[in-house]
Amino acid sequence: MEVNFKSYEDIDNNSGISLESENKVLKATIIHLKNELTKFRKKPLIVCQIKSIMDDKAIIKLPNGNNFSVEISNHLIGKLKIHDEILAEQRSLTIVDKLDTNKNYDVESFVTVEKPNISWEQIGGLKEQINEIKEVIELPLTKPEIFEKIGIEPPKGILLYGPPGSGKTLLAKAVAASTKATFIEVVASELNQKYIGEGAKLVRDIFKLAKERAPSIIFIDEMDALASERIDMGTSGEREVQRTFMQFLAELDGFKPLGNVKLIGATNRIDVLDQALLRPGRLDRLIEINLPNKEEREDIFKIHSKNMSLNNIDFKDLVEETENLSGADIRSVCTEAGYNAIRSNRHNINQNDFINAIKKVRVEEEDDHMIMFG
Repeated sequence: MEVNFKSYEDIDNNSGISLESENKVLKATIIHLKNELTKFRKKPLIVCQIKSIMDDKAIIKLPNGNNFSVEISNHLIGKLKIHDEILAEQRSLTIVDKLDTNKNYDVESFVTVEKPNISWEQIGGLKEQINEIKEVIELPLTKPEIFEKIGIEPPKGILLYGPPGSGKTLLAKAVAASTKATFIEVVASELNQKYIGEGAKLVRDIFKLAKERAPSIIFIDEMDALASERIDMGTSGEREVQRTFMQFLAELDGFKPLGNVKLIGATNRIDVLDQALLRPGRLDRLIEINLPNKEEREDIFKIHSKNMSLNNIDFKDLVEETENLSGADIRSVCTEAGYNAIRSNRHNINQNDFINAIKKVRVEEEDDHMIMFG
């Protein structure tokens, strides 16, 4: 009988240990759920931006564009700056916390940041344009002391203009590679945001990011989407585009000509640009990028086909067949010629592959033109 009692006693002890462990788990779960409920009961805070600071008060800008004079929490007095992103209590709009945006730019979701590896040798033709870009962008970034000794200030940036596919982006990436600069690519239409002040903030953040990553080159494509001639249309969308453009001009005016950030703009429509952008001290150096001539087309063909398995190719003949095609079109011709050989189960590319590729690219060009202009 004693054995049986000891066995029951052991069972009771084990049950006690098991119940105690379960109790601890349940208590921890209750505490966790209470904390979660407390979070759910908390009122959300508004993300705002500081416009100005006056001792223990500040003027903040709400996401809807309204400005308010509000109190600053004691622990933040003296720690805030203009343009800082902050959190404000909903009812009183008192500033209760500061957002750390120094290392995590929202702007990075709107731009492409890279270190290009394109060399000048990979660009066919455009010798005059390359020399000019070297003088205006490369030299001030790599040897600013030369300009200081001579006593002149180089342009803050340049504008590349010409038809699509002529090599504007390629030139910008090549100069970024030659100067070992960070390449920040922006499509201007992305700067035209829906809400008041967002576009201007993006512009500020892009220039801030460029200074953080210096030496750097900001490349803005489709510049006409941001800087077309201003027309007083009176719509809120048009006014917001103008605000963004004015912020862009303000940032450009704040540039140091011999600083380690340069700006390159690109457009297919220089005729619609606002003259305020092109005045001296801004983008006053204009470089036209034309469609390649015969000699340049041959260079481009040789660059893009140098790693291809070719069989008796007459480049002179191909050059005659590709009049009015851009560098990008010629690259497409080389790619399509390679596909023609693959479709025929051959390991080398002949003249007919290129001729047929040229015909296909021309048809695609005509189709694109019809879609764009009807």
